[in-house]
Amino acid sequence: MTSDDLIAGARAVDDDLPAVYRDLHQHPELSFQEERTAGVVAGRLRALGYETTTGVGRTGVVGVLRNGDGPTALLRADMDALPMQEKTELPYASTVRGVDHEGHTVDVFHACGHDVHVTCLLGAAAELADSRGTWTGTALVVFQPAEELGRGAQAMIDDGLFARFGRPDVVLGQHVAPFPAGFLALRPGPAFAAADSVKVRMFGQGGHGSRPETTVDPVVMAAATVMRLQTVVSREVAGTDTAVVTVGALRAGTKENIIPDEAELLISTRTFDPAVRDRVLGAITRIVRAEAAASGASRDPEVMLVDGFPAVVNDVAACVRTRPGLEAVVGADRVVDPGLVTGSEDVGLLASGSDAPCVFWLLGGADPAAFAAVRSVDDMAEAVAEQPSNHSPFYAPVIEPTLAVGVAALVEAARIWLPRSS
Repeated sequence: MTSDDLIAGARAVDDDLPAVYRDLHQHPELSFQEERTAGVVAGRLRALGYETTTGVGRTGVVGVLRNGDGPTALLRADMDALPMQEKTELPYASTVRGVDHEGHTVDVFHACGHDVHVTCLLGAAAELADSRGTWTGTALVVFQPAEELGRGAQAMIDDGLFARFGRPDVVLGQHVAPFPAGFLALRPGPAFAAADSVKVRMFGQGGHGSRPETTVDPVVMAAATVMRLQTVVSREVAGTDTAVVTVGALRAGTKENIIPDEAELLISTRTFDPAVRDRVLGAITRIVRAEAAASGASRDPEVMLVDGFPAVVNDVAACVRTRPGLEAVVGADRVVDPGLVTGSEDVGLLASGSDAPCVFWLLGGADPAAFAAVRSVDDMAEAVAEQPSNHSPFYAPVIEPTLAVGVAALVEAARIWLPRSS
């Protein structure tokens, strides 16, 4: 069977998937609030004959399709959206607003493509159910909440995911990315970075903006800290290692002529090596405390690790075993190595929590027409850099062939692990 046949088959089994995708895109939900999405998922799984359980890890959904003796393949998709405004101007763009986990009213947008992930896994679940005569074993489909908080996978594990539904022989999944639809990217070994979220509170002494000499200004303190943090990667991490330190938010004050009492920083770090991870987090704490002392703060700052999860490490042997399934979908020359990905994912916890190998790949979602002039690897990198990326307000994967390729990739990867029935 050719790759065109596999992709066409993925479209044929569930030809309303584009409508499902548009619906999910228009109705995004924040982490641990994915009630509507879970309802859509559960309804479709039950109609396909899956044993379906909702409320796993608060809002997660698990579907089990038992098809005789054999191994279990876990296929995973994440469901949550981001607290940001969509600016794509698509006819199915989100206008949803919600309340985030800190109580702020925010816009909500599937800016990371989790609606693609859910739709593709629903399509794969349909195709596996439709082709039960060609494989044996158990398909375990997991629709996970709260990936954006880094808490959803652990929440499902803590809720008895493996004790209740069985331990898999492999964990499979994918993440849509801004390279051309029709390509897949797989990297054995360390693949996606560990992520840590750090919340910092710095304390000053407020007063009138006209008399800064009577205050200890936390805005200046925080600004100096932001600049100093830029030296962590450039001066404390070896050039042969990889790390990212990003200050995503600096919050302080209410009015231009009031010096506030405190400032808050929200910091994100990405690393691959546990020793580098420890060094980066230690440097952040040291710099925050030193800047507070240098500013004359009368109270030590608070440095809190809010969330953290390890790097995704793809099992090398499992990648070698699974790769032919991906190549069957798009061709060997279109399964590429993306290099180290500094984005992060908590899917690795599902693998480590079940002692199963992980195979997690990237799914191209950008318009192939934007890459028509690509003639080399360098050209490809430049073209990717010009595309709106995940977490951009303009991020919008093309519906096709992204969905059809994503469905076929999941199905063919699963079939590698689920033996052909005799």
